[in-house]
Amino acid sequence: MMTAIFRDRESAEQAYDALLNHGFSKDDVNLVMSDDTRKRNFDNDSYRNDNSDLGDKAMEGAGKGSAIGGTLGAIAGAIAAIGTSLAIPGLGLVIAGPIAAGLAGAGAGGLTGGIIGALTGAGVPDDRAKEYESGIKEGGIVIGVEPRNEADVRYLEQHGFH
Repeated sequence: MMTAIFRDRESAEQAYDALLNHGFSKDDVNLVMSDDTRKRNFDNDSYRNDNSDLGDKAMEGAGKGSAIGGTLGAIAGAIAAIGTSLAIPGLGLVIAGPIAAGLAGAGAGGLTGGIIGALTGAGVPDDRAKEYESGIKEGGIVIGVEPRNEADVRYLEQHGFH
């Protein structure tokens, strides 16, 4: 997976739109952000009136997915209900996209390492996960996608992904 962190909503919106314009579907794109960032950027009246694709994805992560926290005992039964998004209240994270189901499938073991554990569990290299952890805590939005071919790799690199 190639990933990048964006420090504000506008740059994240531009990157997200670039991915969609390049032919990725909303179901291909992963988002990781703090719940505070989601609330601050996407859960207000100004967002509701602008109908952004990124905002829709962020709200999917908060509203349509399953919440994982407290007890993780019945994780296997919850995987089917999660779909493509999950909220992790204990970590204060909202995760949307294909990685959400994988993290849920990992159960408590995949989430015990905090933000770094969640990101590395999703396939982000450890050193990058550590970098992203502070960025997420400071309000950044991590966007990740699996390139389909070499042309995608070059395109993603041009847009700051690695």
